Amino acid sequence: MLDSTRKIKLTPLAEAERRPRRIAIGTFDGVHLGHQAVIAGADTVLTFEPHPLSVIHPEAAPKLICSAEVRRDLIEGLGVCELVVIGFDAEFSKLTAEQFVNRILIKQLGATHVSVGENFRFGRRAQGTPEFLASHREFETRVVPLIEVGGETVSSSRIRALVAAGEMEEAARCLGAPFMLDGEVVRGDRRGRTLGFPTANIVPDDALICPGHGVYAGFVDGRAAAVSVGVRPTFETGRGVLVESYLIDFQGDLYGRVVRVAFAARLRGERRFATTEELIAQMHRDVAAARLVCGRFESAAEPAGRAANP
Repeated sequence: MLDSTRKIKLTPLAEAERRPRRIAIGTFDGVHLGHQAVIAGADTVLTFEPHPLSVIHPEAAPKLICSAEVRRDLIEGLGVCELVVIGFDAEFSKLTAEQFVNRILIKQLGATHVSVGENFRFGRRAQGTPEFLASHREFETRVVPLIEVGGETVSSSRIRALVAAGEMEEAARCLGAPFMLDGEVVRGDRRGRTLGFPTANIVPDDALICPGHGVYAGFVDGRAAAVSVGVRPTFETGRGVLVESYLIDFQGDLYGRVVRVAFAARLRGERRFATTEELIAQMHRDVAAARLVCGRFESAAEPAGRAANP
């Protein structure tokens, strides 16, 4: 279940009161290891919503790695006390780099320290650079180098590709936690119940990336689960993509609740079965495999529990 007792303060830019702030700036989509390095030591995160590309170049706007709710929880977990959100629109995009620094960072937010990644750009035509920030003596600037995992730079585009390919363990190495998605549990065809495997179904948000079709071991609100992502090829349903989670050793009604799914590992690809009996047999094998993977995952490190229950 999502935590309703969050401690982080969510503040629209227009409502932010001036005070001394240690600010980390970025879109922080996914809050991956590189983002975490930028945020380290900050008490305030300054971010943009929607993604600036969706306004400046809509045709190039990427699908997001995580929802605003997941991003907020992950940022809170890093010890940040305030998330200041800039409502990015066409008017805001016209601000020059100098105007952004003087009007927002200095006069409105009272920045004493500013932290950005080395590839951060801002202001009209992306003319603002980390070097430009460092030229201002009103605050101290920290420029964080790109981080590598497995010899490759950690980036949001890399993580999107890994998730789409179902490579959840490699994605988790870049994210520092399992890939997560959340959504309201909706009623499906209720076929899983008739097969002996009732599922909690989520229709993935089209604005967010979705794992590649297949079956995964994962957690739903911290409970071990076998998670299917796809269109159920064994049955002609006519429905779109669903994320269907069978919670292991759980009985209860989750309809209408917002749940969070954390993906631990991919078990297999999506397959069509000749008979219902073959499908049921495979589902038993999937659940057994998911139970083993989740058991190892839970005992391996504490972050597994944190990721499943941000």
